[in-house]
Order: sequence, then structure tokens, then C-alpha cells
Amino acid sequence: MKLFPSRLAVTLLAGFLAWPALAADPVAKVNGVAIPASRAETMLAEQRAQGTPDSQELNEAVREELIRREVLGQAATGKGLDKKAEVQAQMDMARQAILIRAYLQEYVRANPVSDAELKAEYETIKARLGSKEYKPRHVLVETETAAKAIIARLQNGTPFEEVAKESLDPGSKDRGGELGWSNPGMFVKPFSDAMVKLEKGKYTATPVKSDFGYHVIQLDDMRDVQPPPLDEVKPQLQQRLQQQKVEKHIQALREKAKVE
Repeated sequence: MKLFPSRLAVTLLAGFLAWPALAADPVAKVNGVAIPASRAETMLAEQRAQGTPDSQELNEAVREELIRREVLGQAATGKGLDKKAEVQAQMDMARQAILIRAYLQEYVRANPVSDAELKAEYETIKARLGSKEYKPRHVLVETETAAKAIIARLQNGTPFEEVAKESLDPGSKDRGGELGWSNPGMFVKPFSDAMVKLEKGKYTATPVKSDFGYHVIQLDDMRDVQPPPLDEVKPQLQQRLQQQKVEKHIQALREKAKVE
């Protein structure tokens, strides 16, 4: 059973959170060089983190992989590759990556996302999404004059699907201007403010200006929407907030650092 690919440089970053007690005896000796048990435990922890169950076969596979690596490492050292500048630089970066991983994991352990933070983020997202979804369509043109001309044609009975062919929005013009079911937060504010004021089946009587140009908006339909319960989205929220905390911490360290 071959669990590990043969390669000279593998960054073992997983499994730091649950290392077992390390045995004192080395795993093996290769040409008189002892392989520390800590290496086996690190590799075993990585496999456990990936869902591999403990077994004698796993232990033997890990031992063999470590022996192969030691053999290759000694061969590389014998050729003086460890003295080459580019190899040393790669080894330095691998060591730094492991240190960074350990530091950030320690930070996450010491700064977990609280239930209060999760609930506050959930309520913020709920408020932003609102209680309704809308199904609008629009025509986007460059000038207010062009938008007013579109409205005049609609008032004269031209179907919205027809005028939408002139839209500057390539994503919707071939669908009659349809934008699909969306919440107001997905649109720029001038657009969403005008959209939510429309009655079903009505279009804006005046052009709506945004950074993209001038819109004529029609509301095809609307419906009530219920956000998923907090427990259902908790893992995603927790990951998102934890990432934000880590990024904020990194930024704080960056701002304090003296860079010359």
C-alpha cells in the first residue's frame, strides 16, 4: 500500500492541532542516522486529519516513507545539494511557511469566533438581504435622452423584450432584459431603490441613473423569502469571520512592522 508520493520536498502543515505524545525511540536508523519518532507522529497526524484510520499497515507505510525520504535526503546531501543557494532558499521558505501556519493556528485557538459575533453577522446579512426577492428586467443606455425615448416607446405599447435588445448590458439584453430572482443588495443603490418602489408589472416612469448609465426598470414579480436558520449557515459564517479576524490581525502586524 503506497500512501505517499515520492518527492524530495513535502510541506507537512496539517495535523498540528492534535499531535499525540511523542515516543522516545527513533523510527529507524539509515546509515547510522536516526529518524526521530516526531516525524512519524507528524505524518500520522496528517493522515488522521485526512480521515485515514490508525492501523499497523499505516504505521508500516509511514515508516517506509520516512526511510525512503532519509535515503534520498542523504543522497542529496552527499552531492552537496543542500549547499546550493537556490535549495537553501527553498528550504528557508518551507520552514517559514510551517512557522506561519503554526502561528496562525495558535492565533485561531486563542481568538475563536464567539456566538455573539456569529449572531451579529447573521443579523447583518439578514438585514442586507431583506425579506423579499425581486425579479426585474432592465434596459441600460448611455444617456438620459435615450432612456426617456425607451420609456416613450413602452408607453406606446412596445414590448419590453423588444426595447431590451438595445441595452448595453450584454448579460441580459438577449433575455429581454431579465435579471432573474435577486435581493436588493445585489444591485447598486439607485437601481435597488427604484426597483423596490415598483408595483408588479410596472416600469420606471423616469430614467434611473447609476455609475453604469441610465436604466429603465420593469418589475415582473416579487416574493417573500425566508433566510436559512442560523444553525444551517453557522459553519460558513464561522469560517468567514475567522478569516476576517486572521486577515485583520495580519494587517495590524503589517502596520506595526518597521519596513525599510
